[in-house]
Amino acid sequence: MRRPVKKRHIVGPDFKYNSPKVEKFVNYVMKDGEKTVARKVVYTAFDEIAKKTKTENPLEVFDKAIKNVGPTVEVRTRRIGGANYQVPREVKADRRLALAMRWILLAARGKKGRPMHLKLADELIAASNNEGEAVLKKANVHKMAEANKAFAHFTW
Repeated sequence: MRRPVKKRHIVGPDFKYNSPKVEKFVNYVMKDGEKTVARKVVYTAFDEIAKKTKTENPLEVFDKAIKNVGPTVEVRTRRIGGANYQVPREVKADRRLALAMRWILLAARGKKGRPMHLKLADELIAASNNEGEAVLKKANVHKMAEANKAFAHFTW
């Protein structure tokens, strides 16, 4: 059994929107420790969201996208009696947030031929409207959990 995490690093709020979620997202976007580049990408993506949606606050679009992409259940492999079972489990809030951010970023990075801030803005807008690759990923995870509901009694 895993031991509990002693000290979890708490990310402070970002300086533009004063939101810890946005700062955490900047950390996910960051590559090779270049945080200023990541901030530039995220903030220009948010400006693009404000331009495209016209009426909505980009922070609201971001929060809605995270909420729509975050899975509520997932399958975890459990070995019982020599057989491996895919057991559906409920997802904790911090993992739900991490998965949502990761899936949105992977979907944006998967698109080709455009600057990152435009791809990210498009994916966030699509996710806030319950469409896009990240939402499809969530649907697949939920489908897998639903298909393996018979093994739900093999809980930890």
